[in-house]
Amino acid sequence: MITPNLEVAAWRKSSYSGQGGDCIEVADGLPGVMPVRDSKVPHGPALSFSAHSWSAFVGAVKSGPLLGK
Repeated sequence: MITPNLEVAAWRKSSYSGQGGDCIEVADGLPGVMPVRDSKVPHGPALSFSAHSWSAFVGAVKSGPLLGK
């Protein structure tokens, strides 16, 4: 797997984040990968997920709680 250049990534916070600052950011526009980082530590480490895994995660979050299933 090729390591994406996160220095040039276009990072964004969710529109649901509000003004609190305790957020994650994701970087769009990197083919096949979805980098995620802590907004409070923008030059710290980032996790990278496959686009498929990230899509499955977001879909599960949108579908509701998984507790008790």
